[in-house]
Amino acid sequence: MKTTRLTMTQALVRHLAALRVELDDGSLVPWCGGTWAIFGHGNVAGLGEALWEQRAALPTFRAHNEQAMAHAAVAYAKANFRRRIMAVTTSIGPGATNLVTAAAMAHVNRLPVLLLPSDVFASRAPDPVLQQLEDFAAGDVSANDVFRPVTRYFDRIMRPEQILVALPRAVQVMTDPANCGPVCLALPQDVQAQAFDCPETFLQPEPIRLRRPEPDARELERALATLRGAKRPLIVAGGGVLYSGASQALADFASKAGVPVAESHGGKSSLAWDHPLNLGAIGVTGSPAANALARDADLILAVGTRLQDFTTGSHTLFGHATLLSVNVQPFDAHKWSGQSLVCDARVGLQCLAAIDWRAEPAWTERARSAAAAWNQRVTELTTQVPRDTLPYDAEVIGAVRESAADSPTRDIAVCASGTLPAELHKLWRAGRPGGYHMEYGYSTMGYEIAGGLGVKMACPEAEVIVMLGDGSYLMMNSEIATSVMLGRKLIVVVLDNRGFGCIQRLQLASGSPRFNNLLTDCVPEGGVDLTIDFAAHARALGAEAVHVADVAELKSAMQKARAATRTQVIVIDTTHTRTTDDGGCWWEVSIPEISQRPEVDAAHRRYLDGKSTQRL
Repeated sequence: MKTTRLTMTQALVRHLAALRVELDDGSLVPWCGGTWAIFGHGNVAGLGEALWEQRAALPTFRAHNEQAMAHAAVAYAKANFRRRIMAVTTSIGPGATNLVTAAAMAHVNRLPVLLLPSDVFASRAPDPVLQQLEDFAAGDVSANDVFRPVTRYFDRIMRPEQILVALPRAVQVMTDPANCGPVCLALPQDVQAQAFDCPETFLQPEPIRLRRPEPDARELERALATLRGAKRPLIVAGGGVLYSGASQALADFASKAGVPVAESHGGKSSLAWDHPLNLGAIGVTGSPAANALARDADLILAVGTRLQDFTTGSHTLFGHATLLSVNVQPFDAHKWSGQSLVCDARVGLQCLAAIDWRAEPAWTERARSAAAAWNQRVTELTTQVPRDTLPYDAEVIGAVRESAADSPTRDIAVCASGTLPAELHKLWRAGRPGGYHMEYGYSTMGYEIAGGLGVKMACPEAEVIVMLGDGSYLMMNSEIATSVMLGRKLIVVVLDNRGFGCIQRLQLASGSPRFNNLLTDCVPEGGVDLTIDFAAHARALGAEAVHVADVAELKSAMQKARAATRTQVIVIDTTHTRTTDDGGCWWEVSIPEISQRPEVDAAHRRYLDGKSTQRL
């Protein structure tokens, strides 16, 4: 066997740089789009040197925050529908543990990312080193053990030749359609620099060919029988539809069988927004059209969704309908004790479409009428001009959308938390699969700008529009500077409602008083009521930025931003007190049984009413 003498990290990087993935059209492209790195104690001398050697084949990108660069890497994978990934490396200690939130986010959302945190010395000779966490009862524990519960695969490379086994295992997890998620290879800094005889076959890996699991014959037969017996079916499309590339299969099946479609946060943009059977968003942030039909359906065909509480209305929305879940992951397919069809989403939809069956004609017609009425209502909500009051999110969304009259299919809206996910889920009109990029599995405040950067790197031809509130902006905005430095233009729209307006509304609805959410409610005696100039801050980070006075100015600023080449930040003052009342359903938020406030007692009674309709 022919070998080459390499350090462990040189072998790791050369393997990553050589990996190719076969896309649906048969083309081969690099599987790893690059490595995000903040160098420091533990990775600059070992992995850093190896990345420098391979910088032409595997580019390295520097960011300003470890969590942010991991967010960017996860967003890159999501925008590529899990077909490509990025790696992330940090120093030991705080650099490494800054990745934990992003790892958990990727774990919840079933998204691949390769985490390469540095670790303490395997030899233990210089212990305790700078930033080393010492466990008084376990000598083999380091800070990186926090990654075990938030990754799909974890390994600590204690000898250089272990990379020959560990890295292919990590790749297998990240490319597995059912178990896909984040992996962590912790790299002790002395092992990074140690050499071994690396087989040349490791440096010339076979291309990755992604699997499409077929359904079990007996499960399929049972699923077809269930489908034949349904008169009022409803498809709930989840993120698995997008990851499977099943949008066309979904459209074909819905059209042929007359089955309406509703979309979860993860599945929104699976079906064209103007498809006559697209009822729009479903669940807590859902449209009235989707939720009304969900309550009356006799079959819920859940395709590629993990049935999160926002999708199911905390298990109150689907009533007594039969649940049939088409999912590549058995864990998700068997939720709610429903009937399962474990397979790839596209394959499953094609199998179901093969039979001669249609939904009840009256049901199909009801769905068409409801979808058309909701689309008309979306136009009304997003084009009305507020008078004598601050605008709210719907009007901002409308201005952003209307500014793209010539090229709406290029837009990708990126968001994660606050009020905007509810409004965007209902009101954003995605012009392409993936045109709605929402991180709502972990709902990570601070994801938005870093995530937008990852999306732009995955889809350079797209107009990536990051929409976020002032709270998320303040949590993490450093990658505005990174986007400018890398020449990856973003349009960032900041809705300033002076605090955590979404949570204050939830607080008040729960019977509690205003407390610790809006900035004006957080000023202690002797403190200062803040006024933050977000546009000035963004300009200081290198962006071109403007604070607009109203929706008309926002639309004009958006048109200029589209023509620009540098990252644009547009700030607009909004109100958190107005929201879109149309649609929605119950969401379980536990209310105290005992309180001195009558408002809390009333909220608890409403909570019990909701619980009484919950399906267990």
